[in-house]
Amino acid sequence: MGVPKKRRSKMRQNTRRPYIIEGDLPNIIGCPHCGAPTLAHRACSKCGTYRGRVVLTTKAEKAEE
Repeated sequence: MGVPKKRRSKMRQNTRRPYIIEGDLPNIIGCPHCGAPTLAHRACSKCGTYRGRVVLTTKAEKAEE
């Protein structure tokens, strides 16, 4: 089984994987309903809407009940 004989330095490792250093950030968009920053293709954690309809109940809504 192939095992590396010597450890790779941090410079060699980071040169090999430049896309990690650039900061491949997730798609963060503003919620169309409340404007809070959320991940794309996910329900909003503040208001609980996804694609124009409410799919989650939030803590604020539970407290009001």
